[in-house]
Amino acid sequence: MTTAQEYIDGVVDLMPRGAAMRTQIAMELEAHIAERVAHGFALDEVLHQLGDPVKLADSYLAAEPLVAAPFGDRAAAKLIDTFVVLLVVGPLAAVLTWLTPGPPVVTAIVLFLAFCGSALLGLYTTVAEYETAQTLGKRVCGLRVVHESGRRITVGQAIVRQLPLVLSVFFIDALFALFTDKSQRAFEMLSKTRVVLALPQETQ
Repeated sequence: MTTAQEYIDGVVDLMPRGAAMRTQIAMELEAHIAERVAHGFALDEVLHQLGDPVKLADSYLAAEPLVAAPFGDRAAAKLIDTFVVLLVVGPLAAVLTWLTPGPPVVTAIVLFLAFCGSALLGLYTTVAEYETAQTLGKRVCGLRVVHESGRRITVGQAIVRQLPLVLSVFFIDALFALFTDKSQRAFEMLSKTRVVLALPQETQ
């Protein structure tokens, strides 16, 4: 049997982490459930009337307009994230190149580190977007990643968003954002996610 708190947590957890509405919605649901139970309704009946947590969360989020992120801001955010990864991989590349002189070896090291850099960038972006909806670059540029409805994205969605890096089709994928209605990349449409302007409290 689902408790009132479990139900409330289930709804609130679908909201963007930085959304001020999380606290407000939790208080409203807690008060509504307590009032209905005080009037003699069984908890199961009250929760059934409230409906599926996902649909209820979507109804709350529908009042929060989503504004597509400008392509230039998205590109700037990606450049910042790439620079952060290069700060980690670059020194390693320099040390390995110094330790193993010779053109063939250097070429192999560069290719290996380019692969490691792409993997690290993909892993970092996946974790950051799932946990907080923002990488460092997106935070600096005032952007966030959400489900098409405005909900938090799932782990699966966060992974699918990074497949273009793995498949080496990132630039082709990114071009879709110039021509789609919601400025979505191809794999964003596939994962039902999008990049939008951040809420004011997420950029503080």
